[in-house]
Amino acid sequence: MSKARPKLVRDRIPEIIGQSGRSCRWRVLDDEEFRQQADAKLAEELAEYLEAGDVEELADLLEVVYAAAQARGCSPAQLDAIRWEKAEKRGAFSRRILLETIDPPTEQ
Repeated sequence: MSKARPKLVRDRIPEIIGQSGRSCRWRVLDDEEFRQQADAKLAEELAEYLEAGDVEELADLLEVVYAAAQARGCSPAQLDAIRWEKAEKRGAFSRRILLETIDPPTEQ
């Protein structure tokens, strides 16, 4: 039996492992453990995306962002509404603006 580090996995992973002829042990996390594991998974998925630069990894990251929001009582729809509100107030990233410096106020 291989000894894997416990980590948050997608819902069907135990089933997929079983279909491959292997077995695994798993459990359902309580709320605090879920928040902690979702945060750890965010870091893991971000690292994978940064290494690969692949859109599929970006989709994995988004799925974990939704899980982290859920762990804090926020649905994907609520999270998107918050994102939209911030984009309305402060803009998004569509114009690709890189802020290089901020000068002090000029005296008048």
